[in-house]
Amino acid sequence: MAQEPPAQDLMNYEAMAQEALRGVVRAALIRAGQPGGLPGAHHLYLTFKTGAVGVEGPEDLLSRYPDEMTIVLQHQFWDLELDAVGFSVTLKFGGRPQRVTVPYAAMSRFYDPSVQFLLQFEAEAAGPAPAPAPSPVASIVPESGPEPEPGSPKVISLDQFRKK
Repeated sequence: MAQEPPAQDLMNYEAMAQEALRGVVRAALIRAGQPGGLPGAHHLYLTFKTGAVGVEGPEDLLSRYPDEMTIVLQHQFWDLELDAVGFSVTLKFGGRPQRVTVPYAAMSRFYDPSVQFLLQFEAEAAGPAPAPAPSPVASIVPESGPEPEPGSPKVISLDQFRKK
């Protein structure tokens, strides 16, 4: 008796699930943008493909991270704006306020370390996927300049937190 081939998913359930989970990111960002900001110890690590369609930001910054970049929303972020397609936020990089726009489709990870909540997505790339390169994912926390103020965010790498 021959086995039947698996049925083809004409509903595209995986894409629907990805879109629904991106709704969780949007809901978290809505909470972050409310008066008083994020409640308690919550802070958000938002990782996105820098070359994805619709990603906008300072060219010098995005070019330093040609694959992925992580921004952290915690204490110092301004002008958070959301719509159905993505979000824009102003953060300080090198002591200067800079605006970054990220479509939800460009998101590859969402993480709130205060409660160990992680979502991973299949982000849309800018074009055909290049051959995988063995390089760590760069991560950005907005920095406040060469002379950081006490309690100000700093540039860090998430590599030290990754499982080896």
